[in-house]
Amino acid sequence: MEQHYSYIYDGMNAFEKEVKRWIDFFFAGICLIVFSPLFLACYIAIKRDHDGPVIFKQERIGRFGRPFTIYKFRSMTVNAESKGPQLCSEHRDKRLTKTGKFLREHHLDELPQLWNIFIGDMAFIGPRPERKFYIDQIIQHDPRYTYLYQIRPGITSMATLYNGYTDTMEKMLKRLEMDLDYLKHRSWWLDGKILCLTFLKIAFGKKF
Repeated sequence: MEQHYSYIYDGMNAFEKEVKRWIDFFFAGICLIVFSPLFLACYIAIKRDHDGPVIFKQERIGRFGRPFTIYKFRSMTVNAESKGPQLCSEHRDKRLTKTGKFLREHHLDELPQLWNIFIGDMAFIGPRPERKFYIDQIIQHDPRYTYLYQIRPGITSMATLYNGYTDTMEKMLKRLEMDLDYLKHRSWWLDGKILCLTFLKIAFGKKF
């Protein structure tokens, strides 16, 4: 069942949003081809490090409050959430495998999300998609989270770059503030700026 949500002003008009979607579709398709050797290398590394599936699938909430399946290279042990949903504390998390820690540090675990972009579940730039389990908790603190259902979630954003992994509710609420600010002021120029900053941080090995 779709969730009900309210609208706030969107910085992009209908034409800009349509062009953004086609640009995402086009470049995601190119990246899937260009990075196919890297996909293979990650696949082999994960298989050599441990048994279990290479691709991790998880339900997230996307545009219009609809659930979708997000894809990542698996970076944790198979039974990582046997005790229920848990936030990853990144470098201190013992559930990360050796290869998984490397993939996360270099953001290679996110590569399969190019497929999510290609099929329209996600965009390159946008709020990170969250699980309903945590969304329900966030909404208890700040119901404005539902405003984010107006747009496709993304791989990277200003909140991702400057707020890092959200392993506490405080960080989740801070991320929400930054994502709402992005929604109200987003533009092609801002998306290009975020994309460039993301590539620069990855290229220089900076953690975020």
